[in-house]
Amino acid sequence: MGRATCERLSAAGAAVAVLDLDAGRAETVADDVGGVSLAADVTDPEAARDAVDEAARRLGGLSILVNNAGGSVMAGLADWSPQQWDDIVRLNLTGVWHTMRAGIRHVLAGGGGSVVNTASISGTRPSAGETPYAAAKAGVVALTASAALEYAPLVRVNAVAPGMIRTGLTSVLLDGVEDMVGHYEDITPLARVGAPEDVADVIVFLCSDAARFITGQTVVVDGGMTLHGAGVDGLFDRFFRNPG
Repeated sequence: MGRATCERLSAAGAAVAVLDLDAGRAETVADDVGGVSLAADVTDPEAARDAVDEAARRLGGLSILVNNAGGSVMAGLADWSPQQWDDIVRLNLTGVWHTMRAGIRHVLAGGGGSVVNTASISGTRPSAGETPYAAAKAGVVALTASAALEYAPLVRVNAVAPGMIRTGLTSVLLDGVEDMVGHYEDITPLARVGAPEDVADVIVFLCSDAARFITGQTVVVDGGMTLHGAGVDGLFDRFFRNPG
């Protein structure tokens, strides 16, 4: 989703700075969109601050900030170690705060703008099998709404909550477990797995002036999957708790 978002923002006329843990990956995307690349671990507050400051310096300021880092694996609540819990929360929630904390100052200095955070449907309703991820993404939803109150009217802060989107990470699950794609097609009213561009287009909309009267919201982008309460919790029951 990060690559697609960079591509869509660039196509809309934005100057883009690409921040990734992997310097080579950031450089590849930046080269493709005519942007600048930076490498940092967003779970490290100093590294995140320095990278955001450098992005602002190289772009001449920031008016848009998109926080998209995240990831998880699947296990039962009692099976997580304290370190695993902390690692997932740091990546999916604390890292968002680190880059927001650094970036929003630059957005304010430029007269205002838009922040968009990537949450998840796992943070908007119960989700079995990924409790630290769900808790962290619920935190992103709350962080988004709270920041929207704090920084209005100069900065709009919103989030997207994707459902199952085919990315580099989720492709391992989708392609590695029999019937996984069919499972998601069955429980999604729009009858397909999402594409990164499905989410990226919503992010670009939220960053744009077309969304000028929207703030503090989490927009669900899941093909309707959560309309009938199915999702990752059904996945855990079907494929992990009671396989076969």
